Amino acid sequence: MAKIKHNNFLDTVDEIFTNAKKNGVFHLYSEDEFFTGRKIQIESKSLFHFGTTSYLNLELDERLKEAAIQAINKYGTQFPLSKTYLSFVIYKELEEALFRMYENPVLVAKNSTLCHLAVIPSVIRDEDVVILDHQVHNSVQSACQMLKPRGIPVDMIRHSNLNMLEDKIKEYRDRHKKIWYMIDGVYSMYGDCAPIEEIILLLEKYPQLHLYADDVHGMSWIGKNGTGYLLSKIKSLHEKIILISTLSKSFGASGAVMITSNKELHRYVKTFGGPLSFSAQLEPAGVAAANASAKIHLSPDIYRIQNELSERINYCNELFAETNLPLIEKNDCPVFFVGTGLPASGYNLSNRLLKEGFYVNLGIFPAVPVKNTGIRFTISRGNNLEDIKNLVQAIDYHYPKMLEEMDKTANSVRKAFKLPLIREEVINQKYLANNLSLQVEDKIENIDKTEWNKLLGENGSFDWDGLKLIEESFSNNEKPEHNWSLKYFIVRDQRNHPVIATFFTSCIWKEDMLAPTLKSRKIEEERTLNPYYLTSRAFIMGSLLTEGNHIYIDQNNLIWKEAFSMLFEKLADEQEKAGSNVLLLRDFEDDNIELKNFFISQGFVKVNMPETCVVEDFSSWNNEKEYLSSLSLNSRKHLKKEVLKMEKFYEVEYKDSLTEKEIDDFYRLYLNVKGRNFDVNYFEPPKKLIQKLSDLPNFEFITLKIKGEYEAEAIAPISIIAAYKSPSNNYIPIMIGMDYNYLEKYGVYRQSLFQVLKRAKSLNVNKLFLGFSASIEKKKFGSKIIPKIAYIQAKDNFNLEYIESLSTLRAS
Repeated sequence: MAKIKHNNFLDTVDEIFTNAKKNGVFHLYSEDEFFTGRKIQIESKSLFHFGTTSYLNLELDERLKEAAIQAINKYGTQFPLSKTYLSFVIYKELEEALFRMYENPVLVAKNSTLCHLAVIPSVIRDEDVVILDHQVHNSVQSACQMLKPRGIPVDMIRHSNLNMLEDKIKEYRDRHKKIWYMIDGVYSMYGDCAPIEEIILLLEKYPQLHLYADDVHGMSWIGKNGTGYLLSKIKSLHEKIILISTLSKSFGASGAVMITSNKELHRYVKTFGGPLSFSAQLEPAGVAAANASAKIHLSPDIYRIQNELSERINYCNELFAETNLPLIEKNDCPVFFVGTGLPASGYNLSNRLLKEGFYVNLGIFPAVPVKNTGIRFTISRGNNLEDIKNLVQAIDYHYPKMLEEMDKTANSVRKAFKLPLIREEVINQKYLANNLSLQVEDKIENIDKTEWNKLLGENGSFDWDGLKLIEESFSNNEKPEHNWSLKYFIVRDQRNHPVIATFFTSCIWKEDMLAPTLKSRKIEEERTLNPYYLTSRAFIMGSLLTEGNHIYIDQNNLIWKEAFSMLFEKLADEQEKAGSNVLLLRDFEDDNIELKNFFISQGFVKVNMPETCVVEDFSSWNNEKEYLSSLSLNSRKHLKKEVLKMEKFYEVEYKDSLTEKEIDDFYRLYLNVKGRNFDVNYFEPPKKLIQKLSDLPNFEFITLKIKGEYEAEAIAPISIIAAYKSPSNNYIPIMIGMDYNYLEKYGVYRQSLFQVLKRAKSLNVNKLFLGFSASIEKKKFGSKIIPKIAYIQAKDNFNLEYIESLSTLRAS
């Protein structure tokens, strides 16, 4: 079968960042003629600056500026030569100063990203394994991509979950020489810190464990000689730790530095460290400024500067303690994060603060889970106490107004961040003003059959009768994955007209359902031992059995967005009750730009689904000759050679029901197909479903046998298709089973498609739904290929990102 086009991660990020740009919070430009650190000018407006990562404002220190100016005057703007050949004249001075700061050998790189790209592929050997903290900086994760072609496993654990880390250590210790755990010292979004003391205990407990730490956000503002957060927690640099820090951000200059107590490792990386060998070195101004900053760090003055920042951080924490604002992490770091939940809420609050005169950052996917968007602001020495007080008061004032405008509650945000709930009075004014009502049902029997079929009955096999069948088939089964809970939702306006109608299924799903086939195959190997590996409960629009447009939306109704907000609020409650991590809206077409932008603003990430295949034009032909004439030349040749030539071998039969043995045969053949097709990877349905299909008048079965004169042993069917004849006159095959012993010899799959097509024509149907995957094959039969997208919202990104990292995992 043809490969599925899967979502490109960069395209997804582009969608979200473009949406953020349209909302005025990304890709802005400063317009200052002079920079003071306290204020910044954007779009002709002077704003208090709470977005810097230079927490000590040393880039504005006269000592650093004067050193940089003198270096340019003496040496020019650059020293264009690789350090492998020759280092710039004052590099040695910088390296010696850094050695005194860290009391260990150091290497200077142009920036932290290039430093990771130089160090990680050099240090990590082919016999090693890497374990990433889920939230370790993207530059570390990107450098680890270079390890995968060498066959080095790159695994991942949940953020700072040391129990999970220890389990991974035990799993890998017998197969790998070194186990590298990679972390940030201070994490850049929430401002939380790595549990350094506990990690050191693991380093001492397990000889194979080594630590690679990126401490760029912990640099300068804490620690002896400003050497950072990690070293502030331990007496000396452990021999099994590689520390990466920065000469930019709080250090005030530019560049990055690797620190290690292992002299041989230091020599090895310096001798040939990829970008360290071939990239240009730091400019004279950057080296000179770094030298001036190092002198400050080696003087008592650094502690005065640190204390000035600490006073501001403590004051900010005191102010937040007097509010109900959802501060995600309270500690002594200069990074603060106030949760807003959805991106649209983040845009709203960010723009409110801009109008009040405060510049802050927006923390958004992929840096945080899409539903964990928030206002990220930083405290620096450039902010005075009055500025900080005014900012916190502005956030406290505008936060409830943002919630009201976005139809959200404080507790809905707190739930997203797993924070303690507060008492609040909730009135959804917009819902009341528009007289919206929401009908929620557990059974399709509670919904008017005529109305449901009018709204959704023509879209697929999920008309009223089809859904009743699903309810009966996926209840009271032995395995948990065979028990589904269906929920039906209809939002109505003040005239009682439906604005939105849809249904969702709560079920256990495989989190790799839409992942590339090779990754699903790898994961399925693990599931032979653990059937529920990388599975979770999901809340999915439609069901795993149905295809088509699973939602009715009246976009001509002016309040359709308010209707969606009402629906999403209820979905969040149902998702919470079901214990679901994932909410999936599926089977949309990509040309509805307004709907796409709305979903993204509501915290959904767009992903590509497999293409769906539909044959629509049955009226243009009445016989085989006319049918072939309707196809392209290549398709005609294909059908004549691969299909029509083979038809003589087959005996085709249509059945309204199956015997018990035929049900067993069908299920066995279906499992053959399911076990080989990972294009859309989901749990197989229970055998009970086939019995229900056999009992339902609207279903029929097409059986294909090889005639006895050609294969004496092929008495049983080698292909069986279950197809739904909908009341709206559509034909929808939903299951196929095949005997792969005859697949190539008789072209079983292609013949099955052809017989389905012929049956649909004989029934004079409007549309034939041919399902997902194998779109190239189905196109040859005259199928229209329709790209489909889905929108996914996960409470946390771990499993999705873990699957993304799986290319060589467990390869050793």
